[in-house]
Amino acid sequence: MSQQQERPPTHPWALGARPRTLPASVVPVMVGTGAAAAYGDVVWWRAVLAGLVALSLQVGVNYANDYSDGTRGTDADRVGPLRLVASGLATPFAVKRAALAAFVVAGAAGLALAAVAGWWLVGVGAACVAAAWFYTGGPRPYGYVGLGELAVFCFFGLVATVGTAYVQTGELTALEVLAALPVGLLAVSLLVVNNLRDIPGDTAAGKHTLAVRLGPAATRHFYELCLAVAVVLVVPVAVSRPWAALGLGATVMIVPPWRAVAAGAEGRALIPVLGATGKAQLALGVLLAAGLAL
Repeated sequence: MSQQQERPPTHPWALGARPRTLPASVVPVMVGTGAAAAYGDVVWWRAVLAGLVALSLQVGVNYANDYSDGTRGTDADRVGPLRLVASGLATPFAVKRAALAAFVVAGAAGLALAAVAGWWLVGVGAACVAAAWFYTGGPRPYGYVGLGELAVFCFFGLVATVGTAYVQTGELTALEVLAALPVGLLAVSLLVVNNLRDIPGDTAAGKHTLAVRLGPAATRHFYELCLAVAVVLVVPVAVSRPWAALGLGATVMIVPPWRAVAAGAEGRALIPVLGATGKAQLALGVLLAAGLAL
């Protein structure tokens, strides 16, 4: 078993949680709370619980992917952040248990929110957990047939952002949906650059991600398009809330990873690009959330 990994001096379980991807869970909560603030309806304890739900789901899906890919053997020869099962640093059972524990935490926080914001949210939460598990788990994982990006846009864009705002305002508004669009596209860009890096290994393992289906050149263009459209979509948000134009300031963080991908970075060279993409998403989230709240 060979696995080319970056191995910084960090605890393996922390690396297994894939910290570079965690902005995908934090940003929609910040932006959703900013949208709630636009209506003067911020309820901080609900925002914190929404953040706990999102972060726990993200950690859970990362461990679940580690478990499922590791047991299927698709991580046997990969370039990228450390995977616990494939590297032998943790047993499949332990990683599966960690994933389930994260989902339990998300479920508990979600139930508390449903109790005050509407029990129909239990169904939304169940859909989120199912999407997290069946991305690479189950007999027919949808991530293996190129549907991962669509799921990320829906759950880490629309559902997480609008849901965070809704549990505080009790309303579904156009502003919440508009603010969710750039958030979702930047979350997608994280997955796209990750899968671009893994095209050789995924192809060999029979994992037909969207990147494998499109090929390297088209995947690079798709990544560039996600970043560019995310910035452009800040503009209609700013039409309603002018200070939201602060989100355009994240462009300075978006340009470096965009250039690296456009220049043909591949393999291990895409590992820092993944980190830079996460930082760009975080920058846009902070600025957009602040602009919405002002």
